[in-house]
Formats: sequence, structure tokens, C-alpha cells
Amino acid sequence: MKRVVDIGVLLSRSGMYAALSRASRDGVFRAVEEVNADPSLDVSFRVTERDPDGRLDRYAPLCREILRGSQARHIFGCITSASRKEVIPELERFDGILWYPVPYEGFEASERVAYMHSCPNQHLLPLLDWALPTLGTRAYLVGSNYIWGWEMAQIAREKIAAAGGQVLGDRYLPIGDTELDHIISDIRALKPDFILNSLVGDSSYAFLARLAQLKQEAEFADGLTVLSCNFTECEIEAAGDAAEGVVSAGPWFEPDGGIGGSFHEMARQSVHELALLLHGRPGAEELPFGGAVTYGASQRPPDAARPCSSARAPACHHCAA
Repeated sequence: MKRVVDIGVLLSRSGMYAALSRASRDGVFRAVEEVNADPSLDVSFRVTERDPDGRLDRYAPLCREILRGSQARHIFGCITSASRKEVIPELERFDGILWYPVPYEGFEASERVAYMHSCPNQHLLPLLDWALPTLGTRAYLVGSNYIWGWEMAQIAREKIAAAGGQVLGDRYLPIGDTELDHIISDIRALKPDFILNSLVGDSSYAFLARLAQLKQEAEFADGLTVLSCNFTECEIEAAGDAAEGVVSAGPWFEPDGGIGGSFHEMARQSVHELALLLHGRPGAEELPFGGAVTYGASQRPPDAARPCSSARAPACHHCAA
């Protein structure tokens, strides 16, 4: 008989970055079905879900609602670093743990968060190691106006400067903003060797569409390569043909042309990781995360298959070898 463990889901089904959030949500629910159907595990999951609708002001109260109104201590969710930071005080206050399945910028190490996706030494720095000698050293940086965009730009500036390169422009937009005339004018005038795009959701799709128009001009036909560390397959439909040519870095890509991408897969693997940590350990869902990981690793049978590939494993801040 499987024991039932409550978990929370805090992912938006609408809003400015809905494609990313829906991919993560689909990954969580797929994994819940897989865990619940797996006879080799003695744990099954029951989901308490709240939908923030992509609104930053809803994450903290809905996180609090899950933790106070259910038995769930583990929550899968948040898409932006801003929303992650919003819920950390609630996790600390009500003894919860967030499984964060999307790229993050580093510079944070909360014991209340399992950072399950990649960080800059695993996506941005390798991407720039390729781009600088391949494309050139004159860069243009554009990002959403919050911690993800700021920190990605700061790391990129340091890396580009160390390579003897130059940052020609560094511009930010509020999340969801699609007013891009000033940025496109900059790019037309400066003609960078490449563009690092750290925009999120609708802002990113609009930016790629405007760049696609610019590439129709003869002088830009062979230039304007766009790099990204947060654009994945789940956004191709939203971006349309403008996604053509984007060079993206991440820990995992769909092997068969699927559209879920790493947001879906890392969310899925996060649920499986929790199931393995709880398997055979009644009450372990109440442990602090660090204790659960340490105990779970020492108790896991040598032949127990990890749900994550070797390419993904270092992306977990807490579980890195």
C-alpha cells in the first residue's frame, strides 16, 4: 500500500510567461502520474494547486495558502527569480521547501529552495566561450528588468571584458513590455556581433519578431545572432518563425523534436527526485531539505536509478557532486 504525501504546485496557466509555466506544470503532473503508477515506490503524491496567473503579487499569498491550508511541505513552482524570492519568506515562516525547475542566475543559496535547473557556469559561460571566438567580441545585452536580466548581464559584461571585447549596449524592459523601438534603433546603429537575449515571455517573442524584420534588410542578412540561456522548445510556438536561428544553452533538449524542453523535463525530474528521497522513509517529507538529501543519498540502494541524467545532475545546487 502506497502512503500518500501532499505536495503543492504554484505555476501559472496564463500571463506573460505562460508557455514556460505551462511546460513546467505539465512536467510536474506527468511525473506525479508516473510516481503514483510506479509499484516500486511506496509513495504517491496528492496535489494541492494554486494558479498565480503570472502576477508577482499572488505568489507569496498563494504559497502561504498551500502551506497553511494543506499538509504539503514541498512546493513545485515559480518561473521567475522575482517570484522565487517572493515565496522564500513564506517557506521560512511555514517550514516549506520550493523545488525550482527553471534556470537561475546564481548568487543565492537558500536552504528552502532546491535549484533543479542550470546556473551561469552551466549555461551562460559555456555559451560565451563559444560565441566570443566564433561570432566576435562586440556584444549587445537585452533583458527583463529584474534580477535574472541584471545578473546575466553583469556576468556577461565581466566575461566579455576579460576576452577583450566590448558591450555596445545594455538595455532592460519591464516583464511583458513590448515597446522595442529604442532597442531596435540601437541595434541597427551599433551592429553588434551578437545579442544576448535575457528577456522573458512576451517581451522576448516581440523582440525576436522585430529582429526578424530587421534581418530582412540587406546589411543584416548574415548577422544579428541571438544567444539565450532561457529560451527553450516550449516557446517555439509562441515565437513562431522568429525563433529561427536562436542559439540557446541549457542542460537538456528534446531528443525527438518535442516541445516541452528543459522546463518540462527538469520539473518532471524534480518530482521523481522527491519520490526517491521519500521512498521507504515515512515522515521524511517533514525533514529540512538538507537533512532529507543527505539521509536519502546514504540510504539509496546502489542500483537505484536517478531520474536525472548526468547532464542535469550538477544543475541542482544542493545535490551537485
